[in-house]
Amino acid sequence: MAVDGRPANSLKGHFPLERSPTPPGCARSGARPANTLEPMTVDITQPAQMKGSPIVILVEPQMAENIGTTARAMANFGLTRMRLVSPRDGWPNARAYPAASGANRILDEAELFATLDEAIADLTFTYAATARPHDQVKPVVGPREAVTALVPKVAAGEAVGVVFGRERNGLLAGEVALANAILTYPVNPAFSSLNLAQAVLVLGYEWFSQAHGAALPHVAEERSEPASKAQMLALFETLERELDRVEFFRPPEKREGMVINLRNIFQRMDPTRQDVATLHGVITSISEGAKGPARGGTFTAEGAEALRNFLADSTKGLTGGNAPVRGISRLIRRNPTEAERALWDVLTKDRRFAGRGFKRAVPIGPHVADLVSFPLRVVVDFEPHTQGDDAAERRTEKRRWLAERGYRIIVMEARTVEADPPAALDVLEQELAAG
Repeated sequence: MAVDGRPANSLKGHFPLERSPTPPGCARSGARPANTLEPMTVDITQPAQMKGSPIVILVEPQMAENIGTTARAMANFGLTRMRLVSPRDGWPNARAYPAASGANRILDEAELFATLDEAIADLTFTYAATARPHDQVKPVVGPREAVTALVPKVAAGEAVGVVFGRERNGLLAGEVALANAILTYPVNPAFSSLNLAQAVLVLGYEWFSQAHGAALPHVAEERSEPASKAQMLALFETLERELDRVEFFRPPEKREGMVINLRNIFQRMDPTRQDVATLHGVITSISEGAKGPARGGTFTAEGAEALRNFLADSTKGLTGGNAPVRGISRLIRRNPTEAERALWDVLTKDRRFAGRGFKRAVPIGPHVADLVSFPLRVVVDFEPHTQGDDAAERRTEKRRWLAERGYRIIVMEARTVEADPPAALDVLEQELAAG
């Protein structure tokens, strides 16, 4: 049978309790009652790593189930000893064990007393846990401060305890008066009520955190060594090259600042070697695609050229020459033809064209210019490999429309540009110089 989500046959170990002589008026609960549910007789509490702990004292607890859930909270955080003062439903009580979820040893070893005086008789220091001030002149501390004081006392062998009151009305003023100090919790003043197990759980968390060095049960596994600077620089080189292909760094004069921002994003991530290798793979997959290099866009070069012919055909005469070309220009910009990509690549790296204001796939009126320099009033228009009659007519119309508005049209054959982009760029420089 599974207990609390774990196989019963894997649950071993008990709290190593140091038995003290039974104080006057105390009776150990002894063996659990015969009518305890058999599946819950498996004790799943694990050994605490430090001898001793504060004694948890419950004054007149009303329900056996609350005693059981309190035992579970204690077992969670290494509180090993419980004392019960006159439980309403008597003790031992079979109903406590299912609620304890396997923290049976604490219930088996619980000590029973008739009065609070008898329960604390052998202790040297106690806190009274209460949400009310009680108007008593004594120290009032929170759980962290309280445990800070208890840890050295327990380590020195002192017997210390924390007294918790009834579920319905807590501790009486006379019971609080028996304690050395008051323990209270920083809770929402509009709703300060905690059930018994919750109150003990908060104390237990602080106890285990301080007495056991706040050790977490497990830590994140380091799966790879930190990436070296050489690996980071190689990643940046790959990423920036691919971003240049798709003209991410626009406008060109802001490229340096954009590169710095990108590099800082990755540096703040503090990536591992495996992280960098994964990012390399991601960038390569995006840039090359499933069918090989995508030339910086989502279409192949042939697909990009077909896109332009299709758009030329489909937008002819649309809305009287005022087609919604802004969205079309973005689509074209993301999918350059081989000629556009090649010429733009060499143009953006050539100092002769710095400051001349060239842009790619920009809408001008109802048309999209392949390349344009507004300062120079120059449009570079590529003559595609093939085009239909409607596309050719549309291209002629575009050139005429631009010329009428003062743009100088420089026509470049796509095949010539693709064959030798640097030579094509020299031709463009000569055309510009000829003016």
